Amino acid sequence: MSATGLFLPCAGGVESLLAAEVSALTGVAAEVARGGVWVAGDEATAMRLNLESRLAQRVLWPLVDGPYRDEHDLYALARRVDWARWITPAQSLRVDVSAQRSPLKSLNFAALRIKDAVCDSLRERTGQRPSVDTRSPDLPIALFVGPEHAMLYVDTSGEPLFKRGWREDTGEAPLKETLAAAMLAAAGWQGREADGPLFDPCCGAGTIAIEAAQIACGIVPGSQRRFAFERLQPFAPFMAEWRAMQAAARERVHASAVPIHAGDVSFRMTDFAERNARRAGVLAPGREAIAFRTADALQRLPPALAGTLLLNPPYGERMGPKGQGASREAFDGGAGAGEFFAALAAHWKRQYAGWTAWVLSPEMKLPTLMRLKESARVPLWNGGIECRLFRFDMRHGAGPGRAPPAPGGPAAGQNL
Repeated sequence: MSATGLFLPCAGGVESLLAAEVSALTGVAAEVARGGVWVAGDEATAMRLNLESRLAQRVLWPLVDGPYRDEHDLYALARRVDWARWITPAQSLRVDVSAQRSPLKSLNFAALRIKDAVCDSLRERTGQRPSVDTRSPDLPIALFVGPEHAMLYVDTSGEPLFKRGWREDTGEAPLKETLAAAMLAAAGWQGREADGPLFDPCCGAGTIAIEAAQIACGIVPGSQRRFAFERLQPFAPFMAEWRAMQAAARERVHASAVPIHAGDVSFRMTDFAERNARRAGVLAPGREAIAFRTADALQRLPPALAGTLLLNPPYGERMGPKGQGASREAFDGGAGAGEFFAALAAHWKRQYAGWTAWVLSPEMKLPTLMRLKESARVPLWNGGIECRLFRFDMRHGAGPGRAPPAPGGPAAGQNL
């Protein structure tokens, strides 16, 4: 096997959570970097991380790096790679480019020069060249260019890892599965009986509840999809090990030991969520891990005496009571948002004493809108939107200055 330093990119704010996850999966300390983590590993490590990481966006295998000034330098850099080890002329490739303060004028031209280097290398070796496939390539190549330094990777994942393979029914702007998993990790909820019930009263397509249910049932996130490494030549000798890894993961699946509840004010979204949950294997006979119910979050009573509320409140039609949606100005902290969040907080104070609420929002003044004092705020990025995951410890009459201290735990009291 070939040892290397794998890079796993992730959403902003998730780096430390991902490092802890990677270390737990591999038994090797992971190094936090900007936008992801590094970990030493080999082909088996890359396969396991693709199969089991809930927080990484991809698993990248580094090929070569070096200084550059223009596209000609990038071509020369790519020619240093033995591409015949990775691809044959009968196969296809794609080059994706990401940049940070790069002096290049065209990232498309940079991708073209990397493609030229691969094709020229194969043509000189075999007399033939591979083709380009932008949808499902055999060899996905990732190029990162900074101000002066460039790195080339093989993307062993192919499709980004948030595409678990079960979410077909979605609403508007659905939450990515990786971000839902990051919210669960930040809240310290691991699907154990000691973690107590989990409840998402604004579940939308069910992403948070389904991620939680898969954790509680021991279902690995990559169990229902394929990966690019399955078509890569260096991984061919390890396919028997890969199949054994998949079989071992299936044997670990079990019934959930903790209740998970979810609902939405929209019958349509609750139906979407239930369909997704069935495809995800968490509403299977004998393993019905989520209790769904269509209800208004401002009226629904708690499903247990205590537990964890975890939600990404929607904006617009699904924010208010049935048939009385708030304006999309709510996203910018308008009157609709203030009314909804104040009403939600008042409902929680009356009915949810003993619960811990975690709320993801781009509204930095959310505690003021809810008239609650947060005990933690965790920075997370939802795509290009900067958000905070706020923690509120609920008790009767809780308000500014009256929230109890955050109890001990992985995320309690942190201001990350």
